[in-house]
Formats: sequence, structure tokens, C-alpha cells
Amino acid sequence: MRRVSRMTRAPRDLARPDAERAAGARAHAARPIPPFTAEHDRLRSEIREFIATRLRPHADEWENAGWFSNDAFGWLAQAGYLGLKFPAVYGGGGDTVAAAVLVEELAGCGSGGVAAGLGAHAGIALPPIEAFGTEEQKQRYLVPGLRGELIAALAITEPGAGSDVASIRTAARRVDGGYVVNGAKTFITGGVRADILVTAVKTKTEGGHHGISFLIVERGPGVTSSPLRKLGWHASDTAEIAFDDVFVPDENLLGREHEGFYLIMANFQWERLLMALGAVGAMQVCFEQTLRFLAGQGSGQAVRHAMAEIALAIEAGRDVTYAALRCHVAGADAVREVTIAKLQTQRCAFDVIDACVGIHGLDAPPELERALRDARLGPIGGGTDEIMKEILGRSLGL
Repeated sequence: MRRVSRMTRAPRDLARPDAERAAGARAHAARPIPPFTAEHDRLRSEIREFIATRLRPHADEWENAGWFSNDAFGWLAQAGYLGLKFPAVYGGGGDTVAAAVLVEELAGCGSGGVAAGLGAHAGIALPPIEAFGTEEQKQRYLVPGLRGELIAALAITEPGAGSDVASIRTAARRVDGGYVVNGAKTFITGGVRADILVTAVKTKTEGGHHGISFLIVERGPGVTSSPLRKLGWHASDTAEIAFDDVFVPDENLLGREHEGFYLIMANFQWERLLMALGAVGAMQVCFEQTLRFLAGQGSGQAVRHAMAEIALAIEAGRDVTYAALRCHVAGADAVREVTIAKLQTQRCAFDVIDACVGIHGLDAPPELERALRDARLGPIGGGTDEIMKEILGRSLGL
């Protein structure tokens, strides 16, 4: 069955004659939803085909292995998709909206872990290097990263610190020529396979947020990664990382010393927008799979109403997410819009996929059960629902 159009209200369209639905689909195809253009819609079709042929066939194998092949980074790079958001001078495509298309479509790869692992590299770990790095750092790390030859992970979260960034304890002590790093990180996506770790450290004991810096830590002596078992995202490596007297040279300081908190805040908006886009994509995939399941066997009123509620939830999530994306690409302060999108879509994705599983009943396919496990991280990762509510509440002047 063809993917339901982004603006299609499925229950309404399913009630229309086939010819009328087809005419409506053709009319909509000529009117992409801003900030997407007709070119982005063509790119969406190409990416969807790439994912279906290059990634989706490996999903079960990678999930069972608890690891997806590093070749996947190279496949995306060779197709021109890994660096869509980054400037062309570094091998990217220079198009943030195109990168959003990729993130939404990665939900079709059949594994939240694969989507998360690829996204953590290109969408979370590399952007700070592009935004805050020196030209030497960009040439050394960003360029090979966009070719899929070097894998990066962002290392912020620590055992016991949770969402309180100011409480991190990993320390970087000044020495001649650089820093010596000691401490630990946890729940680091890509932390087992990563060649470099974009790492938040305390460079002075006082000052709270003002004592944080970022260092690009290369894999080497003193850096130990231990894989963590998780409820979902099985194909993605998630690590606890220990730093034991790791020397990091001065030239690997990312941005200004003691001002790393600004880097974190700048990165959070894109990370949270990526999570909203991924949730919208995952809901759509599971919705379509459930429609296919119901086709040909009929459905009673209760099921029709359940599917109507699901379609409504997906549309609401898509609308607030695309609104946040429009603000972001326009260069506006999109904190409120991104917060709304992240908060609205994450719990909603879990509930929508749970409803799809319920409609299938005991015959729910493994990929739907996998999607449900994978979706559970959404209300936690990238800022918990509670953090999102706090940000949104404060934006209301409360």
C-alpha cells in the first residue's frame, strides 16, 4: 500500500471513492507543506527507496546481533544523505530541511536502533564541531565524519547526574599542552563504536553551568566503553564510558573554555526536533502497517474509531513538528515551538504504536512490538517530559 500523504486524514479519505481520493492525492502532491518544497518531496521518494533496499533488509539481523554494520554510515555518505545538513565545503548538502526529510524517513528502516545510531552521529555529535570547531577540527573530524569514515558520539550524560547538566563530574585538569580527563559517562548512543567522543567536562569546580567545557576525545589509552542492555534500540550500541587519566591536547578544546553550556543548549534544539521528526515518521509507518492489516478483512465501528484517533494524533504531531521546523530553518528563536513538538510527539508515539499493537492483538508482528519498545525512550531521551513541561511552563511566564 502506498504511504499515506503527510496531510491525508486517513478515515476521511478511506470513505471517499477511489477516483476522488486519487484526484485529491494528485492535487496535494503539487502543494508541499512548507518548509518542504517539490524538490524535498522528490528527495523523500529517493530516500524512502534507499532505506527500503539498503537498510530495511538488514533490520532483523542487526536487531538480533545487537549491532548494525558500520558500513551503513558509508552507504548513506555515498548516497549523499549523511551530510545533508552541513555546508557543501565540508562535503555536505547545505540543506537543513533535506536533513529533516531523512530523519523522518529513517523510521522506515525497521529498527529504531539503526535510526538512532545514524542520527546520533550525523545529527547530534557532528553539528557542534561544525558550529563551534576550528577549521583544523572541521578538516580533521567533520570531513571524514561526513564521509562515514569516522564515527562520532556526544558524551554528556553521567551516572547520577541525569538531566542536571550542571552536576556533571567528569573533570579535565589543566596540564602542560592540554588536559587530563577523569570521570564517566552513561547512556551514550554510539559510545561503543565511536572513534571520537565530543565530551562535556568540568574545567573549573565553581560556577555551575559556567564551569563546563567540551573536548574532542579520541579513542585511545584510558578510554573504556562498556555496552549497556536496553529495553529498545537493540541494534544501536549504547555505552557507559570511563575516562582514566586521558590526555587531550589543547587543540581539541571545542569552542571556548568554560562556555560549553552554550554549546549544549544550541545542540538541544536540533536534537529535540530530530526526535519529534523521528516520532512522526515512526507513527506513520506503524499506522500504515495497521491499515494494511485491516484491509480486506473489514473492520467494525470500534476499530474505525480507533484508527481515526490514531490518524488525528499523527496529524497533530506532524503539524506542531513542521511548525517548529519552519521556525528553526527561518532562524527564529524556536525553543518554545521545539519544546512543544518534542513533548507532544514522544508520549504520543508510544501510545499510537501501542494502539496499533492492540488492534493486531496476539498476531502483532515483531516489527510492531519492536517499534513499541523503541518508542519508550522518547519521553526520556533528549530531555524528559518533565523537563519539557518546565521549559514550556516558564515560557508562559509561570
